[in-house]
Amino acid sequence: MQTDRGESRSLTFKIVLGMSTGLAVGVLLNWIGISGWIENVVVDGLLHVGGSIFMASLKLLVVPLVFVSLVCGTAALDDVAKLGRVGAKTLGLYLVTTAIAVSLALIAATIVQPGAGFELDSDASFEVQEAPSLADVVIDLFPSNPIRAMAEGNMLQIIVFAGLFGLGLTLSGEPGKRLLKFFGDLNSVIMRLVMLLMSVAPYGVFCLVAKTFALQGFGAMVPLLQYFLLVLGVLALHALVTYPSLLRVLAGLNPIVFFRNMRDPIALAFSTASSNATLPVTLETVEHKLGVGNSIASFTIPLGATVNMDGTAIMQGVATGFIAQAYGIDLSPTDYLMVVLTATLASIGTAGVPGVGLIMLAMVLRQVNLPVEGIALVIGVDRLLDMVRTAVNVTGDASVSCIVAASEGQLSREIFRDESEGT
Repeated sequence: MQTDRGESRSLTFKIVLGMSTGLAVGVLLNWIGISGWIENVVVDGLLHVGGSIFMASLKLLVVPLVFVSLVCGTAALDDVAKLGRVGAKTLGLYLVTTAIAVSLALIAATIVQPGAGFELDSDASFEVQEAPSLADVVIDLFPSNPIRAMAEGNMLQIIVFAGLFGLGLTLSGEPGKRLLKFFGDLNSVIMRLVMLLMSVAPYGVFCLVAKTFALQGFGAMVPLLQYFLLVLGVLALHALVTYPSLLRVLAGLNPIVFFRNMRDPIALAFSTASSNATLPVTLETVEHKLGVGNSIASFTIPLGATVNMDGTAIMQGVATGFIAQAYGIDLSPTDYLMVVLTATLASIGTAGVPGVGLIMLAMVLRQVNLPVEGIALVIGVDRLLDMVRTAVNVTGDASVSCIVAASEGQLSREIFRDESEGT
């Protein structure tokens, strides 16, 4: 165990080193100027290729890991009623934390007034695809072709099919037990691949962060500095106050130990800006460092990576207030309530849709009659904020997993504590 903890600390240090070095190199390249051989060879060449291969490798493991792990976890829950109870608790907690997140954002935007006196760009425009209807969302949960769902990476359909398949194993008696043993072995192999990939994570993280800051730089933040800092502040408040409070009150867990054990997924989420790409590492950490049983983690983590968008909800809340203030439009208390409800429900309704954050924001703006074109005002710094809010989303996934596991007696407090000893 001591060796594992030493390797974990070493990996965390290497990821943080890769991230900080990438940031410094990216800002330097942006300052020098992206043109000529720097653009063709360094940014669009080495950094782009290295980062793309790393992201592709992470995403490669997502579908097989989610399917196999969830089949094993569902089959381990040999009580159908327990499966429904776990699902209700998980979804309920995700909705509650999202509602808290957007509420904090709206309160902060109302107090700070980041959009007051903002000079609008008359040419600002933005078009966003329509969000699916509620009926389409419900229908789309159930795959007509599970192979196509896996090929397309439709996470909600994969979760439903894996849950049904695992339930079938449970109800099949001896044949189900034989097949479950195969899935258990397959799960061990996939987790070994995850750890193998993590050994090269620092280099992938360096490429991703360096390219992002080479293209964006810090200059993009200057016109929207107050908005940018306010979103960061609310994200930090939610991550460092809301989640620790829930962990302490609902699960009796030490938040400091929680964050120590979650350092690798948080660093990786920040670097990749993708909850799905980070999912293999998050699942491994939640099971083996936080002590959440596989039967719980295999359900809560994939579902959270798809529908839990607290960080995105915070961006929407601050952006809504910012855009309303920039256009000189006053929102009523009823409008604020509609923003909370719409952003909370949209986190599920738009799950898995490309550009989900902007689609959700467009839905919120339409709901309170604000111009959708206002999205163009904040989109310039969205990529940098996306890195931070993804780290918040991953933290929320793990927090809810711990709380649900504790309520079901599926949390090993010995593992939770052991992983923090000596750190």
